[in-house]
Parts: sequence; C-alpha cells; structure tokens
Amino acid sequence: MKIITKVFSIITLTVLLFSGCNNQSETLETEELHHGQTESMVELTPAQYKIAGIELGRIEQKNLSNVIKVNGVLEAPPQNLVSISAIMGGFVKKTSLLPGNRIEKGEVVVVMEHPDYIQLQLDYLDSDSKLTYLELEFARQKGLQEKNVSSAKTFQRTTADYKSIKARVNALEQKLALIGINAKELRESEKISRTIKVYSPISGYVSRVNVNIGKYMNPADVMFEIVNTEHLHAELTVFEKDIGKIKEGQRIRFTLPNENNRERLATVHLIGRLINEHRVVKVHGHLDKEDEQYLPGMFIKAFIEINNNTVNALPEEAIVQSGGKHYIYILKEKRIENNQEVNSFKMIEVQKGIEDGLYAEVALPDTFDINSNQIVLRGAYSLLSKMKVSGEEEEGHGH
Repeated sequence: MKIITKVFSIITLTVLLFSGCNNQSETLETEELHHGQTESMVELTPAQYKIAGIELGRIEQKNLSNVIKVNGVLEAPPQNLVSISAIMGGFVKKTSLLPGNRIEKGEVVVVMEHPDYIQLQLDYLDSDSKLTYLELEFARQKGLQEKNVSSAKTFQRTTADYKSIKARVNALEQKLALIGINAKELRESEKISRTIKVYSPISGYVSRVNVNIGKYMNPADVMFEIVNTEHLHAELTVFEKDIGKIKEGQRIRFTLPNENNRERLATVHLIGRLINEHRVVKVHGHLDKEDEQYLPGMFIKAFIEINNNTVNALPEEAIVQSGGKHYIYILKEKRIENNQEVNSFKMIEVQKGIEDGLYAEVALPDTFDINSNQIVLRGAYSLLSKMKVSGEEEEGHGH
C-alpha cells in the first residue's frame, strides 16, 4: 500500500511540474509576442497622424558617393530682368506699384508729366503741317520743272526743304514713340497731353521701386525693376580643382534655404570659361521645373552628380536611431476603428551607408519589397517617441 501511495505521489508531482512548465512557457511566449509588438509596431489616430506631420513615399535612387558639393544662387537671364527709366526726364504723377506686385506686359507702370512733353508734341504737329505744304509745293515745282517753266534753282531749294522737313517729322515720330505717344493718333486728334504713360515691356514681378509721387526722374534714373521668374537658372560656384569633372548634361540636385528636406533638380547647361580671383568658375544649370517660390538672388546648396552610380536612398530624417541601430517605418495597415481611420506603422531595421547631408544610403532586408511598401519620409522621430512612451506605459502597468 505504501508503494502504491509513493508511486501515485510521484505521478501527481510530475504532472504538476509539466503543467507548471507549460503554463510558464505559454506566459513567456505571450509576453514575448506582446513585447515584440510594442517594440516594432505603433498606431496613430487621425489627430496624431496630423500632428506628427507624416509624409509617405518610397525608396529613391540617388548618387551619393560621386558628387561635388557646391553653393550658388538662382538668377534671371538678362532678357528676363528689366530696368525701367524715363526716356525723357519728368515728374512722377501717378503710380500704384509696390515691390512684389505682379504686372503684365503692356500694363502702365507710371504716369509722368513735364512741359517738354507738350513742346515735343507741338513741334511734331508744326513740322507735320509744314510737311503737308512742302509735299504739295514739291509736286508743283516738279511739274513746272518738267515743263521748263520754273528755274532749276527754285526746284532744288524746294526739294531740299521738303526732304529736311520730312526727316524732321520722321525723327519727331520716333521721339514720340519712345515716350509712348502714337504720332498718327496725335495728328488725327491734335490733342496735346502734358502727361505720358510708361508701360511694362515684360510680364513679371516688381522687384524694385525707386519713385514717389512728385519726384523728378532723370533719363538715367532707374524707376522700377521688373523680373520674370518663369525662366530662372542656377548659377553655381565651382572651385578650380573640381571644374575638370564637370560636364554638360550632368544632374544637379539642390535645396532652397527654407527647404532642407526637399530636393529639386536641374541640369548642367553651360560651364564658364573664366576663373576669377577667388579661383572659382561659374556653372549655369537649367531647372527641371519652374516654381513661383523661386526668387532671383535666392541662395541654394547643390550637388552635381559626376556619374550614374546610384544606390537605394532615403532622406536623413526618415532614418531613426535607437539602441545603436538604425530603423525606418513603413505603413503596415489602415483600418476603421470607432468610426475613425487608424494607421499602423512597423519599425524595420536597416543598415545606413553613404550620406551627403540630405540623403543616406540604406541597406534593406532581403524580403523588403521596394515597390509595394510605403515608407515614412517625414515624422519618423514622432513615431519613435510615441513608441517609447507606449513602452514606458506598458512597463508601468506591468509593475
């Protein structure tokens, strides 16, 4: 009987041990799974998504190793930058332009007045009247000369007077055209104006205003500057030691001062042939796309790609560091919960390679599908912060 009791006790103890081990194993497995999800997954409500400033995108192909870093400015070609002056000096009577105003070609930029405008119109009408008389006299004298009725001397004098006044009328017509007065309309109406209108020769934006009402402007004074920003180019400064590597057609990646996270593209179009006193050469780049944000004189930072050795790359801010390792976030799923969209993101470890200050090379897991996965380009650090806060809260509840 004692032997049976001992055997039963041993069997019971063994069953309890195995049962305890299984329960412990299930508990550990559950904890590990839960712990793994906390470390690699994070969810955002629509409000959190907006606050985090999430921006999704995909892996890009960038040339990060064979590039030349340069500085430069955006410039307007000479034909797109116009200085407006008064052809004849005068007083500013009316203008409403301010720097930054949009203006169209042919639009009035300023109204001016001066007694000289009156005198010029008077001289033209007077000369035009004389020309009409001399045209008739020239025709009459020519007919008489052909019939040998008048003397050759009289015909020659009439011819000289006719040609002289005709040249004067033509010259006055050109002067009137310079100040915006149509000679034909003036001749027909005979209405003399004390004011003239100055028109814009191009469409663009007013970049400088040097006038005020009542101010006298000399012909050499620049009243307005107007720039057409539709065809700006990148004027890059390349050091002498690097100029031999630059070729027409090479790609240019550049950023504006207030947009360090957004790259824009251009192409090397012209290479300067003069090395200045600072041992640099100017390189002219054509922009791929126009943008209203571009302004002449705007400073830019650029990378000129020397060859086509491209790698998988992401913006620096898309790659976060935690525990000495580098990670990116991908959009895992979207679902509706409590009548609102919830976005789930998964953290994936990557290896970081070459950097250029804006982008960094990334080595991705072999199973990562570049074409289907949407990557968090902006807001990755917000996701990391939320994940850490959630992890601390989980630990606090556990204790």
